[in-house]
Amino acid sequence: MFKRILFAHNATPASERALPYVEHLARVEEADVVVLHVYQPPDQYRAVSGYDNVVSALEGLAHEVVEDTVEYLQAAGLHVSGKVGSGAPARVILEIAHELDATLIVLGTRGPSSVKDLILGDVTTEVLRYARCPVILVP
Repeated sequence: MFKRILFAHNATPASERALPYVEHLARVEEADVVVLHVYQPPDQYRAVSGYDNVVSALEGLAHEVVEDTVEYLQAAGLHVSGKVGSGAPARVILEIAHELDATLIVLGTRGPSSVKDLILGDVTTEVLRYARCPVILVP
């Protein structure tokens, strides 16, 4: 059913909690996994001295997150690759999912303390609204 899983890892505890689910799903479905981290340069500071250093640091962190996650999943015996994207996270996640013909997107969420507190972030809401494949949210 799921042949290519896109795991959007945003370097938060929520994404770390989603990792075992990605591993399990990929193993059961014999699916390929693509780990994606999207960083968003703070364009409003483009004219500020040191802006390029900030963007470079964000990109470096993105590569570390992807490389660490890919190594972990490969050590578990899965077929995994990684990608780093730059821009508006929801837009990039959706574009990459479409380009890769992803059959599932997995996102970690902050998770509500109760059902009445269920409020999804902007990125999650947009991905849920426009994704062309199923999306699993892991609280």
